[in-house]
Amino acid sequence: MDKIIFATSNQGKMDEIRMIMEGFGVQILSMKEAGIYANIDECGTTFEENAIIKAETVMKLTNCVTLADDSGLEIDYLNKEPGVYSARYLGEDTPYAIKNKSLIDRLNGVEGDDRSARFVCSIAAAFPDGETVTTRGTIEGVIGYEEKGTHGFGYDPILYVPEYGMTTGEMLPEDKNKISHRGIALRKMREILQKKM
Repeated sequence: MDKIIFATSNQGKMDEIRMIMEGFGVQILSMKEAGIYANIDECGTTFEENAIIKAETVMKLTNCVTLADDSGLEIDYLNKEPGVYSARYLGEDTPYAIKNKSLIDRLNGVEGDDRSARFVCSIAAAFPDGETVTTRGTIEGVIGYEEKGTHGFGYDPILYVPEYGMTTGEMLPEDKNKISHRGIALRKMREILQKKM
């Protein structure tokens, strides 16, 4: 295993992945860095299904070990929306400031624990021998009343984590990666990959 392809073109995600996988000893390339341009239809109904679709599609194109994640925000009061549609909520090209405001507005009048939410991340690894495995991580919190913080990306400024007294957007990247949904799922996956090396 001399390289791993991570089936994403999201630079913010790649920065997090590289930080969490630091010292792993294998080059991790984004699809763009590996010269892969594939239009992948994320038609799954769960985070796991979408991660598997992405990982297996790119692995078949490259014959390389491929990782993919599918992650998103689940808000209990909104029947776990935006869920697997987190990136596509209100349209993929809609700025997150607008998406975040929309979700806060939809919770107008909802208080306390009824604002419960979590980030979920499922990571799939597709291997050239045909095996595919998944891991999952979550971070629990509540939806804040306004955006706070400039770190991270996406919905980070609105998920408030009571235990830390701040949103994930206010956490320094190295602190967030220790407790984040992606950090948890990636560390579990790192253990699986180490056994395969």
